[in-house]
Amino acid sequence: MGTLKDRLNDDLHSAMKGRDELTTSTLRMALSAVRTAEVSGDAARELSDDEVLAVLTKEAKKRREAATAFRDAGRADQAGKETAEGEILDRYLPAQLSDEEIAELVAGALRDGGFTGKAQMGPAMRAAQAAVAGRAEGGRVAAEVRRQLG
Repeated sequence: MGTLKDRLNDDLHSAMKGRDELTTSTLRMALSAVRTAEVSGDAARELSDDEVLAVLTKEAKKRREAATAFRDAGRADQAGKETAEGEILDRYLPAQLSDEEIAELVAGALRDGGFTGKAQMGPAMRAAQAAVAGRAEGGRVAAEVRRQLG
């Protein structure tokens, strides 16, 4: 199959050939963010699939937040564009967990780690994030950890 970055490049070329402007611009933006991440730091290097996935997750989150901000400001057209870009990026991300699945995974992580109170929020969050493994946004996980540590 190749790497995730290769898949993004292949899909970009297909979108360009098919004259799909939204997909083309979205994938160009995503690949630009990946290249920026590759050259940041001490030495330029190729990102692993997990690191590319982290970049795409961050970009998708930016699109959701922007869509919400535009919607709140009464700019439905711009909100629609941001939402559509987010949906294109979501094709490359693992399926997001439901609230029930998050609750189950967090409960297991808290039980396994022996976390019982809010004073252990930091270590509990690290354990919960590891259990969720990027299949849910950090805010959703944090809210569930707070609720269960209550």
